[in-house]
Amino acid sequence: MITTRRLAIVLIPVLILASSGLTTAHAGAHTSAEPAPVSAPAAVPRPEGYVPTVLVTGANRGIGLELARQYAARGWKVIGTARRPAEAKDLNALAAGSDGRVVVEALDVMDLAAIDALARKYAGKPVDILFNNAGVTGGGANQQFAKNMQWELFDSVNRTNVVGPLKLAEAFLPNLLAGYEKKISNVSSSQGSIASTKTGTLYVYRSSKAALNMVMVNLANQLKSKGIAVALIDPGPVDTDMMAGLPKKMLRPVTTAGSDLIRITDQITVANTGTYWTFDGTVLPW
Repeated sequence: MITTRRLAIVLIPVLILASSGLTTAHAGAHTSAEPAPVSAPAAVPRPEGYVPTVLVTGANRGIGLELARQYAARGWKVIGTARRPAEAKDLNALAAGSDGRVVVEALDVMDLAAIDALARKYAGKPVDILFNNAGVTGGGANQQFAKNMQWELFDSVNRTNVVGPLKLAEAFLPNLLAGYEKKISNVSSSQGSIASTKTGTLYVYRSSKAALNMVMVNLANQLKSKGIAVALIDPGPVDTDMMAGLPKKMLRPVTTAGSDLIRITDQITVANTGTYWTFDGTVLPW
């Protein structure tokens, strides 16, 4: 298991490059041809008294927990998942004080059968937003080419960061269609930007986020005609356990990151579906 100090050594130069270059990207950074327009059904306004629902994966800590908190504060119903719910003390406390609006569910996004089982449990119930937050880095020291490359990480990291989110979208598609927001937001990373890659590091993590971007752009194209919008959002370097070894001055408060993710999610539509955003609302190059 990599220590946070060793991970910090790997990530610091990467984040310096990201902060100096990636956040200056703009909408013109998309160089691919525009797809043919697809007509989407008109948005249906929420009925009076309707309470929307968000499903947040990896809601036991960090960004996922903050998303759960902020949506609950809005009065939304929140389904927050955790691999080990009994250990998710903060999420359980949030649920206990929510008058039933926050529900904690056990889920390992690597377990496809468990995803199907959770979807069956919520069959017939609308989910307005699926927030694919759960993810892993694999540890910077474990993916050093020609030095310490733990090849099996490609399987576990991609199953978590790529396969899990896509499977969740498939399993909960009927729920999303029954909702009024009809959105799938994915916590991506600037590390998934091929055009912005200037160093040779984080082979597993970077490629997994690039793959997440690709499958979700595919999904955006397929679901646009159904009125479902998809977003890929880079939260930037955030003050969570994953970044614990980095200097505090390089990190963004988790409350701010959560607000940014929700703000951008509020703004996604079928007109801008499949866009790769960074936290300040600019568009990242693929």
